[in-house]
Amino acid sequence: MKIIGVTGSIAAGKSTIVGWINKLGITTHDSDCAVHELLGPNGGAVQDVLTEFGSHFGTIAGGINRNSLGDEVFATPQKRLKLESILHPMVRQHRDAFIVEQRRANVAAIALDVPLLFETGGEVMCDYVIVVHASAKTTVKRALARPGMTTEKLDLILASQISSDDKKVRADLALDSDIPKDQTRNQLIDWLSLIGLSIVRDEI
Repeated sequence: MKIIGVTGSIAAGKSTIVGWINKLGITTHDSDCAVHELLGPNGGAVQDVLTEFGSHFGTIAGGINRNSLGDEVFATPQKRLKLESILHPMVRQHRDAFIVEQRRANVAAIALDVPLLFETGGEVMCDYVIVVHASAKTTVKRALARPGMTTEKLDLILASQISSDDKKVRADLALDSDIPKDQTRNQLIDWLSLIGLSIVRDEI
């Protein structure tokens, strides 16, 4: 079973690429979705977060206010690292269970959608890594359109991530989401075929 990591800086266009990968029949583990589940109502990380950061960030039954928590932790690197020390082991456990399940199903390939793939050392789990990138102008525009995002918060998030240029150097495939989508999609399909996966081009 081939394991393909998919990553990219914030607002690089990764979700579009992952959507195409799923339509091509490659099941994906989404680390962001795992975090949302862990911080959601009765989530596995809620009690630890409330204990560490305070009850004003949510409740067990209602989950964590992620926007407020994000504002708090990205403004203070030590707090961000503490939150990561709570969440990352739980996300890895979630991911590992997914991998075991897919191996048992004898699938040809899976994808791991991980925004902080290189930052967390997750690339060691992968046979290949796809990095999705876009210009700074494009990523800033996309990011600031998100609810709760500000220029200050975006700067802090970007400062906590490896630069897009460094990620591209480490990629097996770098996909530019600034170019026409048909071109990006064809690059993806051609590459998946090149690594030995049977892909039906008309699926996406």
